[in-house]
Amino acid sequence: MSYISFEKSQLVNLEFALKHELLRSNRSGGYSSTSIAGCNTRKYHGLLVVPQPWLDQDNHVLLSALDETIIQHDEAFNFGLRMYPNGHHEPRGHKYLRDFTAEPIPKITYRVGGVVLTKEMLFAENESRILIRYTLLEAHSKTTLRLKPFLAFRNVHELTRSNMDANTKYTPLAQGASWQMYHGYSPLHFQLSKKPEYTHVPDWYYNVEYVREKERGFPYQEDLFAPGFFDIEIKKGESIIVSAGLEEKEPAQFKREFTSEIKKRVPRDSFENCLMNAAEQFIVKTANKNALMAGFPWFGTWGRDTFIALPGITLTRNDEAGFRAVLDTMIAGMQGPLFPNLNRRNTEEYAAADAPLWFFWTLQQYIEMAGKTKSSVWKLYKKPLITILEGYRAGTDYNIKMQDNGLIYAGERNMALTWMDVVSNKRPVTPRTGMPIEINALWYNAVSFALELAKAAKDKEFLSAWESLPETIKASFTSVFWDEENQRAADVVCGDEKDFAVRPNMLFAVSLPFSPLEDEVKISILKTVRSELLTARGLRSLSPKNTKYKGMLVGNQKERDQAYHQGTAFPWLIDHFAEAWLKLNGVAGLSLVEEIYQNFEAVMFERGLGSVSEVYDGDPPHEGRGAISQAWSVAALLRLNFLLKKYKLKTK
Repeated sequence: MSYISFEKSQLVNLEFALKHELLRSNRSGGYSSTSIAGCNTRKYHGLLVVPQPWLDQDNHVLLSALDETIIQHDEAFNFGLRMYPNGHHEPRGHKYLRDFTAEPIPKITYRVGGVVLTKEMLFAENESRILIRYTLLEAHSKTTLRLKPFLAFRNVHELTRSNMDANTKYTPLAQGASWQMYHGYSPLHFQLSKKPEYTHVPDWYYNVEYVREKERGFPYQEDLFAPGFFDIEIKKGESIIVSAGLEEKEPAQFKREFTSEIKKRVPRDSFENCLMNAAEQFIVKTANKNALMAGFPWFGTWGRDTFIALPGITLTRNDEAGFRAVLDTMIAGMQGPLFPNLNRRNTEEYAAADAPLWFFWTLQQYIEMAGKTKSSVWKLYKKPLITILEGYRAGTDYNIKMQDNGLIYAGERNMALTWMDVVSNKRPVTPRTGMPIEINALWYNAVSFALELAKAAKDKEFLSAWESLPETIKASFTSVFWDEENQRAADVVCGDEKDFAVRPNMLFAVSLPFSPLEDEVKISILKTVRSELLTARGLRSLSPKNTKYKGMLVGNQKERDQAYHQGTAFPWLIDHFAEAWLKLNGVAGLSLVEEIYQNFEAVMFERGLGSVSEVYDGDPPHEGRGAISQAWSVAALLRLNFLLKKYKLKTK
């Protein structure tokens, strides 16, 4: 039996089936995603969702869905499923679902009468193309397979309506047809491995609803265009492959290509292999860049997320070349000491005070996980490292500057420069202007690490200029952030104001390779983090004891914004907790870390199958929220597993 599988009783239960989603991405940055019932529940769902870089920096839904109909004795059974107003589902093809397995690729089995049909979906690794293989396992009479594509041709963040601008014509292809609904888009090439009969009957399907968008308070209805349908006779034991992509292909090659693509897949037959498989999907390799997608289905590339996730996503899979290539892309995009944090409307934004400092941590993992020498890393990355350090010391954009006491101040009124960066009504939900504790923990770590590298490389000039600073930072850090009497750490300090809200940011002063704190302070911080923030799905972003705590990430956009960093649990923090825990407890701490890791196996069978969600509710049962597959969430568990293996070796 497949590691991830579902049976008839689960599949025909729409409440269950619509909450379980499939996602396959590729190196071109596109993806294919829907629910296991085949019903799209998000505007981001689609069988072929691909970049159109000449239009914008986002993905676009070209092929939204594909209805399959089995015809015998002039009687038709439609396996499609869409949601319409008032919760009405049509054509209700889920009642024919009998089995779902995920290994080696998603496979759905339908049964109607004496007909048993399987559908296997495969997203090509290096091109914008989906391949779907239909196999007729059982049939007692002549059988026709009818395929009706539903087109959207729109940005993933938008919805479309029927309009007079849409081009409803088609172009014949070898064993298929192509459509280009709007000028500027790539044509969608739809072909079959066996010659079909195409009937062109253009029509709009109105008011298709996406329940997840409705729940999130976003527009949730759109009209989809169905250009026509393909009829093809299929015999018992026969397989027919559909190819939908941006280029016309040779249909005779489809079966060979399908088999070849399957062989490239990491099997999802265990918890660890699911994580490995998920990790691979975040890497984008194009002619212009190597990048890491922050998450699917709606995230693009984020600088902060890239540095935090990159070691877990690449180095745990021994992909040093991929690690280096992504770093090269990030360095090429530097603006002074800052890295691009995201691209919004074709404009790079650099407002992330922590991203450059996470770059140092990323290189520390490179040394630790790939066995690189310190002198070689200094030789490779000396220039950007010094640029960052000098920029922060002298002062740079967004009022980021080292103070006389050696600590970093960042931001101005209504700025959000840390990872707690949600802005609502043009104001940060979590104002942290001043000296955030994790920024300064990262700063101390960065300066100390650079000195370590320079010492290994015998760079006397750098050592002379910077070697006295760590002690200054260390002395200031404790006096500014630590309240000895109450045994508490301030989350952010601005002038005489200190915010002592219990948040996970203080954890980094314990977990980072270089810490400015004494052991007794580390122990106290870790005790607080464990008792108030640790959950089975990550660390809460705020203690439940705080009056501002919100335990569930639900409601409309404004309500979710207000809750996102006010109690929501983040999996990406879990490996940093584990690292801090193991540093202070050694092999004696393995049992807790092992328990944390194993607890996450259950999420392989939830939401985005085989992956880890962006966030989880702070309150039990810690339901998954946000994106269904997040890079730094997956990376955290892969690196946590790496830590476990490393410490277990010490027990042998």
